[in-house]
Amino acid sequence: MSIDFLVTSLIVVVSPGTGVLYTLAAGLSRGSRVSVVAAFGCTLGIVPHMAAAIMGLAALLHTSALAVQTLKYLGVAYLLYMPWNTLRERGTLRVETQVGTRSAFQVMLTWMRRAFAGAFVALGAKLALADRR
Repeated sequence: MSIDFLVTSLIVVVSPGTGVLYTLAAGLSRGSRVSVVAAFGCTLGIVPHMAAAIMGLAALLHTSALAVQTLKYLGVAYLLYMPWNTLRERGTLRVETQVGTRSAFQVMLTWMRRAFAGAFVALGAKLALADRR
């Protein structure tokens, strides 16, 4: 390994991600208790990645072209489903001025969903780049 690789890796590992930024913003705006819940929710978002690694999903996708294509089409279907539901909603677009309180469980569930969806978008991009080779 070269020193350039080690320095670059250190910079990438040390730099804060979106989870850290969200936790800091939650703590500064709503207090330390919300910050702890946000940190726990962001950490819990790693669980789907760990489960996929434990089950050998990368090895399966590397060996099976059918699995890769299926995952790609499921991702496309999901990305088309989201705007379709948004366009189908009735009523006007409104911004609520008063935000109701949410439980810690609801906050964690929301961030788990966002992290899980982001994992598939990132995985799809990596698979698309791998297909070009």
